[in-house]
Amino acid sequence: MQYRRAQIEGGTFFFTVVTYRRAKIFAIVENIELLRQSFKEVMKDHPFSIDAFVLLPNHLHYLWTLPQGDSDFSSRWRLIKSAFSRKCRNDFKPPRSPARLKKKEQTLWQRRFWEHVIRSEEDYTHHVEYIHYNPVKHGLVKAPGDWEYSSFHRHVRRGLYDLQWGACGRIEFEPEVGRE
Repeated sequence: MQYRRAQIEGGTFFFTVVTYRRAKIFAIVENIELLRQSFKEVMKDHPFSIDAFVLLPNHLHYLWTLPQGDSDFSSRWRLIKSAFSRKCRNDFKPPRSPARLKKKEQTLWQRRFWEHVIRSEEDYTHHVEYIHYNPVKHGLVKAPGDWEYSSFHRHVRRGLYDLQWGACGRIEFEPEVGRE
């Protein structure tokens, strides 16, 4: 099957990236730091802005804006995943299946990722909110402000959110917002 990726120079994209077999590799603090280092390393040569993110134990969501004239988010994800996989200790890796070995792929990540082109300010807002509410959705915390590995606190400092946003009552999203 041929996958078609959006090719929009300077575009803003929402991503879902999942660990292989939903292994909870980001429940380990050292792995979170390795992922941060991997992002920094890749961003030196392949810049982009991270508008919002959340890192959960077995998946992550990011909202990126690429530089004008650049549409290559796939290479960035490949480089980030590769950099992380090279540094991650082997005892954190799930067992390899024979089919994966044939392709010489790392078994820390699912092979592909899901992306969505942000098409409007409203679409942007819905995806940022989805990202920040995701730890609540998965039952990890009672409020977005209780989750450390998210851009939520950065948005609060900038005055874009009240610290109590998402703490009172369940937030529902349209089906097209944030797929996992």
